[in-house]
Amino acid sequence: MKIIKEFKEFAIKGNMFDMAIGIIIGTAFGKVVSSLVNDMIMPLIGYFLGRVKFQNLKLTLQERIETNGEVVQELVSVNYGNFIQIIIDFVVIALSIFVVIKIFNRMKNKAENESDQTETTPKNIELLAEIRDLLRENKRS
Repeated sequence: MKIIKEFKEFAIKGNMFDMAIGIIIGTAFGKVVSSLVNDMIMPLIGYFLGRVKFQNLKLTLQERIETNGEVVQELVSVNYGNFIQIIIDFVVIALSIFVVIKIFNRMKNKAENESDQTETTPKNIELLAEIRDLLRENKRS
């Protein structure tokens, strides 16, 4: 019963909702970046490298053999082109997340600096407040 109570507290505090929103946004962000890599970056890289399609790059270890329409021996290959594409996908995702976090931290620091400046009272206002307080004390005496 203690575990259920702790879970309810966790869910009510909003941590779970924040986490769920982060996962949903992260998944959508991953799809956008994967599309960027698969549909924009990789075709350009393939074009400039001699019209290479990375998904087709592989090292064949064993050819596929068919006899009378039946597969006797399966194709065995090392698909290094797909691996290269996934590495590029990872690098673009990591770079994108880095940029987003850097922008977020910059905005956060700017907001913190602005709030720090609004909380400090200028010296002349402090002096005027002290004079006012002294005048009030003199009137009471």
